[in-house]
Amino acid sequence: MRRVGHRPFPLPESRWTLGQTWEQVFWAHWPVPITEVRSRVPDELEIEEHDGTAWLSVVFFRVRALRARGVLPVPGISTFLQLNVRTYVRGPDGLPGVWFFSIDASSRLAAIGVRRIYHVPAFHARMTLEPFGEWQELECVRVGEPGRVFAARYRPTAEPLHAEPGSLAAFLTERYRLFAADARAEMHHDRWALSPAEAEVELASIVPFSLGGAPRCCHFAFRQDALIWPPEPIAP
Repeated sequence: MRRVGHRPFPLPESRWTLGQTWEQVFWAHWPVPITEVRSRVPDELEIEEHDGTAWLSVVFFRVRALRARGVLPVPGISTFLQLNVRTYVRGPDGLPGVWFFSIDASSRLAAIGVRRIYHVPAFHARMTLEPFGEWQELECVRVGEPGRVFAARYRPTAEPLHAEPGSLAAFLTERYRLFAADARAEMHHDRWALSPAEAEVELASIVPFSLGGAPRCCHFAFRQDALIWPPEPIAP
């Protein structure tokens, strides 16, 4: 936690409670009408726009070494695949974060934990991530809701770089707070080393409304270590 200058607000004074590593992180981003997200986000959260546009992102990655503070990762339950559907918001204090429409995890225990602790809609899903030549192919099918699917393939197209402050890439990726219906939680990680990515999205019915075509832009990052704090009320 020594590098904090990139954060838009200070670290919490309390102690973090969860650590994890994110690998093979893929983002697909769509500009969306603000009316589509406004009706699905609590009134106390402001929908944040970049150059007058609201955005929705699907983020797919592998979680490794999930652990509570002071405890070693437990083999068999600390590694799984995860998919987040999110938009970009500001809280009552004006600070930025993300709002999760849903989180899907290949670990049933992880989905239950996220739902109970962070009050985010979280679901168990059958998920795969497999290489296919230069591409990575991914699929997420929600258990019990076979119509809720995300299927795509992607490949990075350039060497990784840090996003410029104020850029769209930074707006979409450099986020350090999550919001749920009645809680928020702080996060910390280094700046992302991002590669632009090419993607072919076959199906995105896991998103709660129509996206109207291919993603506007995509990103890829090889790895990130992250710390997460316990939930607290949305309003400070």
